[in-house]
Amino acid sequence: MIPAHKRVSGLSGNEIFCLNKLGLRAGQLCIGNSVVSIGIAGGIGAGLSTLGGGEVAQVTTLVHEGRLRAFNRMLAEAKNYGGVGLTGVSFDTINHGGNLEFITFGSTVHRADGQEGIGFSTSADAQEFFCQTDAEFQPVSFVFGNVAYSIGLGKSISGVFSKLSRGEVPEYTQIFDDTRHLALTRIMDDARQRGANAVVGIETTIAPLMGAQEMIMVGTASKHALLAGDRIVTSDMTNQEMWNMAHLGYLPLQLVMGVSVYSLGLTGGILSTLQSFGRGEVTGLTEILYEAREQALARIERDAERCGADEVIGVKTRVYDLGSGLVEFLVIGTAVKKVAGAKTLTDALPPQAIIQDRETFVDSTTVINLAGARKDSSARTQKGPLSFIIFVLILVFYVLRIFVVHH
Repeated sequence: MIPAHKRVSGLSGNEIFCLNKLGLRAGQLCIGNSVVSIGIAGGIGAGLSTLGGGEVAQVTTLVHEGRLRAFNRMLAEAKNYGGVGLTGVSFDTINHGGNLEFITFGSTVHRADGQEGIGFSTSADAQEFFCQTDAEFQPVSFVFGNVAYSIGLGKSISGVFSKLSRGEVPEYTQIFDDTRHLALTRIMDDARQRGANAVVGIETTIAPLMGAQEMIMVGTASKHALLAGDRIVTSDMTNQEMWNMAHLGYLPLQLVMGVSVYSLGLTGGILSTLQSFGRGEVTGLTEILYEAREQALARIERDAERCGADEVIGVKTRVYDLGSGLVEFLVIGTAVKKVAGAKTLTDALPPQAIIQDRETFVDSTTVINLAGARKDSSARTQKGPLSFIIFVLILVFYVLRIFVVHH
Protein backbone atom coordinates (compact mmCIF):
# COMPACT_ATOMS: atom_id res chain seq x y z
CA MET A 1 0.00 0.00 0.00
CA ILE A 2 1.45 3.37 -1.06
CA PRO A 3 1.01 6.06 1.62
CA ALA A 4 -0.99 9.15 0.72
CA HIS A 5 0.56 11.82 2.99
CA LYS A 6 2.94 13.53 0.58
CA ARG A 7 3.37 16.90 2.27
CA VAL A 8 4.11 15.86 5.86
CA SER A 9 7.72 16.39 6.98
CA GLY A 10 9.31 15.68 10.33
CA LEU A 11 12.07 18.22 9.64
CA SER A 12 12.33 21.59 11.37
CA GLY A 13 13.10 24.97 9.83
CA ASN A 14 16.75 24.76 10.90
CA GLU A 15 17.05 21.31 9.34
CA ILE A 16 15.47 22.45 6.07
CA PHE A 17 17.93 25.37 5.95
CA CYS A 18 20.89 22.97 6.36
CA LEU A 19 19.58 20.67 3.64
CA ASN A 20 19.25 23.61 1.28
CA LYS A 21 22.96 24.37 1.82
CA LEU A 22 23.70 20.83 0.57
CA GLY A 23 21.48 21.15 -2.50
CA LEU A 24 18.75 19.02 -0.95
CA ARG A 25 15.16 19.63 0.06
CA ALA A 26 12.92 18.20 2.78
CA GLY A 27 10.75 15.20 2.03
CA GLN A 28 8.11 13.15 3.77
CA LEU A 29 7.96 11.64 7.23
CA CYS A 30 8.14 7.84 6.88
CA ILE A 31 7.11 5.22 9.42
CA GLY A 32 7.56 1.45 9.65
CA ASN A 33 6.36 -0.86 12.41
CA SER A 34 6.30 -4.47 13.60
CA VAL A 35 4.36 -6.01 16.51
CA VAL A 36 5.91 -9.10 18.12
CA SER A 37 5.08 -11.60 20.83
CA ILE A 38 7.68 -13.76 22.52
CA GLY A 39 5.31 -16.73 22.68
CA ILE A 40 5.04 -19.47 25.31
CA ALA A 41 8.01 -21.54 24.13
CA GLY A 42 10.18 -18.46 23.74
CA GLY A 43 9.12 -17.23 27.15
CA ILE A 44 10.21 -20.47 28.80
CA GLY A 45 13.55 -20.40 26.98
CA ALA A 46 14.11 -16.75 27.86
CA GLY A 47 13.30 -17.48 31.49
CA LEU A 48 15.89 -20.25 31.64
CA SER A 49 18.45 -17.98 29.99
CA THR A 50 17.70 -15.29 32.56
CA LEU A 51 18.43 -17.76 35.36
CA GLY A 52 21.67 -18.79 33.66
CA GLY A 53 22.99 -15.25 33.43
CA GLY A 54 24.54 -13.34 30.56
CA GLU A 55 22.82 -12.69 27.26
CA VAL A 56 19.15 -13.64 26.93
CA ALA A 57 19.54 -14.70 23.30
CA GLN A 58 15.84 -15.30 22.59
CA VAL A 59 14.94 -11.75 23.60
CA THR A 60 17.93 -10.25 21.77
CA THR A 61 16.98 -12.02 18.53
CA LEU A 62 13.26 -11.31 18.80
CA VAL A 63 13.80 -7.60 19.42
CA HIS A 64 16.48 -7.27 16.74
CA GLU A 65 14.29 -8.93 14.10
CA GLY A 66 11.28 -6.80 15.08
CA ARG A 67 13.25 -3.57 14.74
CA LEU A 68 14.79 -4.71 11.46
CA ARG A 69 11.35 -5.43 9.97
CA ALA A 70 10.14 -1.99 11.06
CA PHE A 71 13.22 -0.37 9.51
CA ASN A 72 12.81 -2.21 6.20
CA ARG A 73 9.14 -1.22 6.00
CA MET A 74 10.05 2.42 6.57
CA LEU A 75 12.70 2.10 3.86
CA ALA A 76 10.16 0.71 1.42
CA GLU A 77 7.84 3.63 2.16
CA ALA A 78 10.70 6.09 1.56
CA LYS A 79 11.41 4.52 -1.83
CA ASN A 80 7.76 5.08 -2.82
CA TYR A 81 8.29 8.78 -2.16
CA GLY A 82 11.30 8.93 -4.49
CA GLY A 83 13.78 10.29 -1.93
CA VAL A 84 17.55 10.01 -2.19
CA GLY A 85 18.14 9.55 1.53
CA LEU A 86 16.62 9.21 4.99
CA THR A 87 17.61 11.40 7.94
CA GLY A 88 16.76 11.30 11.62
CA VAL A 89 16.11 7.55 11.68
CA SER A 90 15.13 6.43 15.18
CA PHE A 91 13.36 3.64 17.07
CA ASP A 92 10.49 3.67 19.53
CA THR A 93 8.88 0.80 21.46
CA ILE A 94 5.31 0.58 22.74
CA ASN A 95 3.86 -2.18 24.93
CA HIS A 96 0.37 -3.27 23.80
CA GLY A 97 -0.82 -5.59 26.57
CA GLY A 98 2.27 -7.79 26.44
CA ASN A 99 2.87 -7.47 22.70
CA LEU A 100 5.67 -5.12 21.72
CA GLU A 101 5.35 -2.73 18.81
CA PHE A 102 8.62 -1.52 17.31
CA ILE A 103 8.31 1.71 15.35
CA THR A 104 10.92 3.31 13.09
CA PHE A 105 10.74 6.96 12.04
CA GLY A 106 12.70 8.89 9.43
CA SER A 107 12.34 11.77 6.97
CA THR A 108 13.19 11.54 3.29
CA VAL A 109 15.38 14.10 1.56
CA HIS A 110 15.27 14.90 -2.16
CA ARG A 111 17.68 16.32 -4.71
CA ALA A 112 16.79 19.58 -6.38
CA ASP A 113 17.38 18.03 -9.82
CA GLY A 114 14.71 15.39 -9.23
CA GLN A 115 17.03 12.38 -9.01
CA GLU A 116 15.47 9.44 -7.15
CA GLY A 117 16.63 6.30 -5.35
CA ILE A 118 17.46 5.94 -1.63
CA GLY A 119 21.25 6.13 -1.46
CA PHE A 120 21.75 6.44 2.30
CA SER A 121 20.06 6.46 5.68
CA THR A 122 21.35 8.08 8.85
CA SER A 123 20.47 8.39 12.52
CA ALA A 124 21.58 12.04 12.27
CA ASP A 125 18.93 14.72 11.93
CA ALA A 126 19.43 17.17 9.05
CA GLN A 127 21.55 19.54 11.18
CA GLU A 128 23.87 16.71 12.25
CA PHE A 129 23.84 15.36 8.70
CA PHE A 130 25.26 18.70 7.51
CA CYS A 131 28.04 18.52 10.14
CA GLN A 132 28.80 14.90 9.30
CA THR A 133 29.19 15.41 5.56
CA ASP A 134 31.15 18.65 6.06
CA ALA A 135 33.59 16.65 8.23
CA GLU A 136 33.99 14.37 5.16
CA PHE A 137 32.13 11.39 6.62
CA GLN A 138 29.78 10.12 3.91
CA PRO A 139 26.74 8.31 5.37
CA VAL A 140 25.96 4.80 4.12
CA SER A 141 23.26 3.35 6.34
CA PHE A 142 21.55 3.55 9.70
CA VAL A 143 22.86 0.66 11.84
CA PHE A 144 22.18 -0.74 15.29
CA GLY A 145 23.42 -3.37 17.72
CA ASN A 146 21.60 -4.71 20.75
CA VAL A 147 21.90 -7.22 23.57
CA ALA A 148 19.37 -8.34 26.19
CA TYR A 149 21.02 -9.60 29.35
CA SER A 150 20.55 -10.71 32.95
CA ILE A 151 22.86 -11.20 35.93
CA GLY A 152 21.37 -14.67 36.37
CA LEU A 153 21.03 -17.14 39.19
CA GLY A 154 24.60 -18.44 39.04
CA LYS A 155 26.08 -14.96 39.12
CA SER A 156 23.82 -14.02 42.01
CA ILE A 157 24.96 -16.99 44.12
CA SER A 158 28.66 -16.33 43.58
CA GLY A 159 28.07 -12.60 43.90
CA VAL A 160 26.43 -13.04 47.31
CA PHE A 161 29.68 -14.37 48.74
CA SER A 162 31.75 -11.72 46.95
CA LYS A 163 29.57 -9.00 48.48
CA LEU A 164 30.61 -10.06 51.98
CA SER A 165 33.94 -8.35 51.34
CA ARG A 166 34.54 -4.74 50.33
CA GLY A 167 35.62 -3.96 46.78
CA GLU A 168 34.97 -4.97 43.20
CA VAL A 169 32.71 -7.95 42.48
CA PRO A 170 34.38 -9.64 39.49
CA GLU A 171 31.35 -11.82 38.60
CA TYR A 172 29.14 -8.79 38.08
CA THR A 173 31.84 -6.66 36.45
CA GLN A 174 32.51 -9.38 33.88
CA ILE A 175 28.89 -9.91 32.86
CA PHE A 176 28.20 -6.19 32.50
CA ASP A 177 31.45 -5.56 30.63
CA ASP A 178 30.79 -8.46 28.22
CA THR A 179 27.24 -7.39 27.41
CA ARG A 180 28.13 -3.72 26.94
CA HIS A 181 30.80 -4.67 24.40
CA LEU A 182 28.51 -7.16 22.64
CA ALA A 183 26.24 -4.33 21.52
CA LEU A 184 29.25 -2.40 20.21
CA THR A 185 30.62 -5.44 18.36
CA ARG A 186 27.26 -6.00 16.65
CA ILE A 187 26.88 -2.44 15.40
CA MET A 188 30.44 -2.67 14.02
CA ASP A 189 29.61 -5.96 12.25
CA ASP A 190 26.51 -4.35 10.71
CA ALA A 191 28.63 -1.46 9.38
CA ARG A 192 31.29 -3.83 7.99
CA GLN A 193 28.65 -5.78 6.05
CA ARG A 194 27.50 -2.53 4.45
CA GLY A 195 31.00 -1.66 3.23
CA ALA A 196 31.55 1.21 5.70
CA ASN A 197 34.71 1.92 7.70
CA ALA A 198 33.17 3.93 10.55
CA VAL A 199 30.09 4.19 12.77
CA VAL A 200 29.56 7.75 13.96
CA GLY A 201 27.05 9.53 16.17
CA ILE A 202 26.45 6.42 18.28
CA GLU A 203 23.70 6.80 20.88
CA THR A 204 23.39 4.25 23.69
CA THR A 205 20.19 3.38 25.56
CA ILE A 206 19.75 0.98 28.48
CA ALA A 207 16.19 0.03 29.46
CA PRO A 208 14.19 -2.84 30.99
CA LEU A 209 12.78 -5.32 28.49
CA MET A 210 10.84 -8.57 28.99
CA GLY A 211 12.14 -9.21 32.50
CA ALA A 212 15.75 -8.48 31.56
CA GLN A 213 17.61 -5.38 30.44
CA GLU A 214 18.53 -4.31 26.94
CA MET A 215 21.42 -2.18 25.77
CA ILE A 216 21.00 -0.83 22.25
CA MET A 217 23.40 1.30 20.22
CA VAL A 218 22.27 3.16 17.10
CA GLY A 219 24.44 5.17 14.72
CA THR A 220 25.37 5.81 11.11
CA ALA A 221 27.66 3.54 9.12
CA SER A 222 29.88 5.91 7.13
CA LYS A 223 32.95 6.14 4.91
CA HIS A 224 35.97 8.41 5.34
CA ALA A 225 38.82 8.46 2.84
CA LEU A 226 41.54 8.76 5.50
CA LEU A 227 40.39 5.70 7.48
CA ALA A 228 42.21 2.69 6.05
CA GLY A 229 42.52 -0.96 7.05
CA ASP A 230 40.01 -3.47 8.42
CA ARG A 231 39.26 -1.56 11.61
CA ILE A 232 35.76 -0.12 11.99
CA VAL A 233 36.09 3.27 13.67
CA THR A 234 33.41 4.01 16.28
CA SER A 235 32.43 7.29 17.92
CA ASP A 236 29.76 8.54 20.31
CA MET A 237 30.62 12.20 19.70
CA THR A 238 27.75 14.27 18.40
CA ASN A 239 28.23 15.20 14.76
CA GLN A 240 28.77 18.82 15.82
CA GLU A 241 31.58 17.70 18.16
CA MET A 242 33.06 15.53 15.43
CA TRP A 243 33.08 18.51 13.04
CA ASN A 244 34.98 20.57 15.62
CA MET A 245 37.57 17.82 16.13
CA ALA A 246 38.00 17.28 12.36
CA HIS A 247 38.48 21.03 11.97
CA LEU A 248 41.36 20.73 14.46
CA GLY A 249 42.81 17.76 12.56
CA TYR A 250 41.53 14.92 14.79
CA LEU A 251 39.53 11.85 13.76
CA PRO A 252 37.79 9.33 16.03
CA LEU A 253 39.31 5.90 16.51
CA GLN A 254 37.18 3.96 18.93
CA LEU A 255 34.30 4.24 21.35
CA VAL A 256 35.77 3.06 24.66
CA MET A 257 33.92 1.80 27.74
CA GLY A 258 34.97 0.97 31.26
CA VAL A 259 32.79 -1.01 33.68
CA SER A 260 33.24 -1.64 37.38
CA VAL A 261 30.76 -3.20 39.83
CA TYR A 262 31.56 -2.60 43.49
CA SER A 263 30.19 -3.70 46.83
CA LEU A 264 30.62 -1.93 50.14
CA GLY A 265 30.79 -5.31 51.85
CA LEU A 266 29.15 -6.52 55.04
CA THR A 267 31.61 -4.92 57.44
CA GLY A 268 31.85 -1.69 55.47
CA GLY A 269 28.07 -1.53 55.28
CA ILE A 270 27.67 -1.78 59.03
CA LEU A 271 30.31 0.89 59.66
CA SER A 272 28.79 3.22 57.08
CA THR A 273 25.36 2.77 58.64
CA LEU A 274 26.72 3.69 62.04
CA GLN A 275 28.53 6.72 60.58
CA SER A 276 25.36 7.90 58.87
CA PHE A 277 23.70 8.43 62.26
CA GLY A 278 26.16 11.22 62.95
CA ARG A 279 26.98 14.39 61.07
CA GLY A 280 29.91 14.49 58.62
CA GLU A 281 31.54 12.47 55.88
CA VAL A 282 30.74 8.77 55.48
CA THR A 283 34.32 7.75 54.77
CA GLY A 284 33.59 4.13 53.80
CA LEU A 285 31.22 5.15 51.02
CA THR A 286 33.47 8.00 49.90
CA GLU A 287 36.47 5.71 49.48
CA ILE A 288 34.73 2.87 47.68
CA LEU A 289 32.83 5.11 45.24
CA TYR A 290 36.04 6.96 44.38
CA GLU A 291 37.89 3.67 43.91
CA ALA A 292 35.18 2.29 41.61
CA ARG A 293 35.24 5.37 39.37
CA GLU A 294 39.03 5.25 39.16
CA GLN A 295 38.91 1.58 38.18
CA ALA A 296 36.43 2.24 35.36
CA LEU A 297 38.42 5.25 34.10
CA ALA A 298 41.65 3.22 34.14
CA ARG A 299 40.02 0.66 31.88
CA ILE A 300 39.04 3.12 29.15
CA GLU A 301 42.52 4.63 29.36
CA ARG A 302 44.04 1.19 28.69
CA ASP A 303 41.68 0.70 25.72
CA ALA A 304 42.75 4.08 24.32
CA GLU A 305 46.43 3.17 24.63
CA ARG A 306 45.87 -0.14 22.84
CA CYS A 307 44.28 1.54 19.81
CA GLY A 308 46.98 4.24 19.62
CA ALA A 309 44.79 7.22 20.55
CA ASP A 310 46.13 10.60 21.62
CA GLU A 311 43.34 11.11 24.16
CA VAL A 312 39.77 10.21 25.14
CA ILE A 313 37.21 13.01 24.88
CA GLY A 314 33.58 13.51 25.84
CA VAL A 315 33.79 11.02 28.71
CA LYS A 316 30.44 10.42 30.40
CA THR A 317 29.93 8.66 33.73
CA ARG A 318 26.82 6.66 34.55
CA VAL A 319 26.04 5.12 37.93
CA TYR A 320 23.49 2.30 38.29
CA ASP A 321 22.17 1.06 41.62
CA LEU A 322 21.92 -2.70 41.20
CA GLY A 323 20.37 -3.17 44.64
CA SER A 324 21.63 -5.19 47.63
CA GLY A 325 24.58 -2.83 48.13
CA LEU A 326 25.94 -3.18 44.58
CA VAL A 327 26.72 -0.23 42.32
CA GLU A 328 27.82 -0.29 38.69
CA PHE A 329 30.00 2.49 37.27
CA LEU A 330 30.03 2.86 33.51
CA VAL A 331 32.28 5.37 31.76
CA ILE A 332 32.08 5.86 28.01
CA GLY A 333 33.87 8.19 25.60
CA THR A 334 35.62 8.43 22.22
CA ALA A 335 39.34 7.88 21.67
CA VAL A 336 40.70 10.31 19.04
CA LYS A 337 43.98 10.80 17.16
CA LYS A 338 45.54 13.61 15.15
CA VAL A 339 45.56 12.52 11.49
CA ALA A 340 47.38 14.25 8.67
CA GLY A 341 44.92 15.61 6.14
CA ALA A 342 41.90 15.58 8.44
CA LYS A 343 39.82 18.69 7.80
CA THR A 344 36.36 20.11 7.22
CA LEU A 345 34.99 21.36 3.91
CA THR A 346 34.08 24.77 5.34
CA ASP A 347 35.76 26.97 7.94
CA ALA A 348 32.68 27.57 10.07
CA LEU A 349 29.32 25.95 10.68
CA PRO A 350 26.21 28.03 10.00
CA PRO A 351 24.23 28.90 13.17
CA GLN A 352 21.32 26.82 11.86
CA ALA A 353 23.46 23.68 12.19
CA ILE A 354 24.09 24.37 15.88
CA ILE A 355 20.84 25.88 17.19
CA GLN A 356 18.83 23.35 19.18
CA ASP A 357 15.13 23.40 18.38
CA ARG A 358 12.92 24.15 21.37
CA GLU A 359 10.47 21.38 22.25
CA THR A 360 6.95 22.71 21.78
CA PHE A 361 5.04 19.58 22.83
CA VAL A 362 5.81 18.10 26.23
CA ASP A 363 4.10 14.96 27.52
CA SER A 364 5.07 15.09 31.18
CA THR A 365 3.25 11.88 32.10
CA THR A 366 5.28 9.85 29.61
CA VAL A 367 8.54 11.39 30.83
CA ILE A 368 7.77 10.58 34.46
CA ASN A 369 6.74 6.99 33.69
CA LEU A 370 9.81 6.28 31.54
CA ALA A 371 12.17 7.81 34.07
CA GLY A 372 10.67 5.74 36.86
CA ALA A 373 10.88 2.55 34.82
CA ARG A 374 14.53 3.04 33.90
CA LYS A 375 15.55 4.07 37.39
CA ASP A 376 14.30 0.81 38.87
CA SER A 377 15.30 -1.50 36.01
CA SER A 378 18.77 -2.42 37.24
CA ALA A 379 17.55 -3.14 40.74
CA ARG A 380 14.79 -5.38 39.39
CA THR A 381 17.28 -7.29 37.23
CA GLN A 382 19.43 -7.85 40.29
CA LYS A 383 16.58 -8.75 42.65
CA GLY A 384 14.87 -11.24 40.32
CA PRO A 385 17.46 -14.03 40.70
CA LEU A 386 17.92 -13.23 44.41
CA SER A 387 14.19 -13.60 44.98
CA PHE A 388 14.38 -17.01 43.31
CA ILE A 389 17.21 -18.03 45.67
CA ILE A 390 15.19 -16.97 48.71
CA PHE A 391 12.18 -18.93 47.43
CA VAL A 392 14.29 -22.09 46.98
CA LEU A 393 15.79 -21.75 50.48
CA ILE A 394 12.35 -21.33 52.06
CA LEU A 395 11.04 -24.34 50.11
CA VAL A 396 13.98 -26.48 51.26
CA PHE A 397 13.39 -25.38 54.87
CA TYR A 398 9.76 -26.46 54.82
CA VAL A 399 10.57 -29.78 53.11
CA LEU A 400 13.19 -30.55 55.76
CA ARG A 401 10.77 -29.53 58.51
CA ILE A 402 8.07 -31.86 57.19
CA PHE A 403 10.64 -34.66 56.88
CA VAL A 404 11.75 -34.20 60.53
CA VAL A 405 8.18 -34.11 61.84
CA HIS A 406 7.26 -37.35 60.09
CA HIS A 407 10.39 -39.15 61.21
